[in-house]
Amino acid sequence: MALQKHELPPLMDLSDAAATRLRQLYEGAEAGRLLRISVSTRGCSGMSYEMEWVDAPGPQDEVVKSQGLTVLVDSKATLFLVGTTMDYREDKLTRGFTFENPNEKGRCGCGESFHV
Repeated sequence: MALQKHELPPLMDLSDAAATRLRQLYEGAEAGRLLRISVSTRGCSGMSYEMEWVDAPGPQDEVVKSQGLTVLVDSKATLFLVGTTMDYREDKLTRGFTFENPNEKGRCGCGESFHV
């Protein structure tokens, strides 16, 4: 009996809007740096997305390439982020990166944290 191979979804993708904004940041104020994404334990639902600018990948970082851009993901966050799309949204009151994560089972009322 042969084992069937299933293709895994990419760790993370960037939407067109996220790629455009990230490219602006990489070419401007954050030139020479990389965006690093991780997940921390906090908030009412238990987990929260964290983003920070770093000068180089760390030994525990996964290098993700999407739309010609590089984003780093903390290896401890990979199980929580597989298949996630990072987006960028602007409206009258807020603007920033958001995450569309198929692994989320729910979010807190304020939208700052999630659980899987």
